[in-house]
Amino acid sequence: MKKSILIILLLFTLGLNAGAQQLTRFAVVDLPRVYMAFFSESRAVRDFEARSAQVQAEIDRMSAEIQALRVNMVNAQAQGNMEQAFRIEADINRRTDFLREFYQVRTAELETMRNNLTQSGAFLEQIYDEIRFLAESEGFSMVLSLRENTGILWYSPTVDITDRLIQRLTSRR
Repeated sequence: MKKSILIILLLFTLGLNAGAQQLTRFAVVDLPRVYMAFFSESRAVRDFEARSAQVQAEIDRMSAEIQALRVNMVNAQAQGNMEQAFRIEADINRRTDFLREFYQVRTAELETMRNNLTQSGAFLEQIYDEIRFLAESEGFSMVLSLRENTGILWYSPTVDITDRLIQRLTSRR
C-alpha cells in the first residue's frame, strides 16, 4: 500500500515537472506581405503600387539627367573649358542633393502608405482571427510582427507562418 502511494506521488511529481518544462514556441508574421498578397486586387493597393512606380520613374528620370550632366562635364573638361565644367559640377551636386532628399521623403511617404494599408480595422480583425487559429492549432504561445518589432534580430524560417496565413485568408475569399 505504501509502495503504491509512493509511486502515485512520484508520478504526480514527475507530471508537474513535465508541465513546468513546456517550451514556449514563437512565430513571426510579415503583415505588410500578407496584406499585399491578400488584398492585391484592392483599389488601395493598386493606388499604392501606382504611386510607388511613379516615384521610381521620377528617381530614374533624375538619375538619368545627372548622368547626362556628368558626361557633359567630362566633355567640357576634355575641351579645356573649366568654367563650364565647374558650373556643370555645381549643378550635378545640387541635383544629387535634391535627389537624395527626394528619395528619403518619398520613401518615407510610401512606407507610411504601406503601414496605413495594413492598419485597416476589418483587415486586422480578420488577420488576428486567423493568426489566433494558426497559433492555437500549431502550438505557438506568441506570434510577433516581423516588421513592426525591431527587437527581432534573427528568426528561423520554420517559425514564419506568413505563407500559411496567406493560404488560409485566400481560401476564405
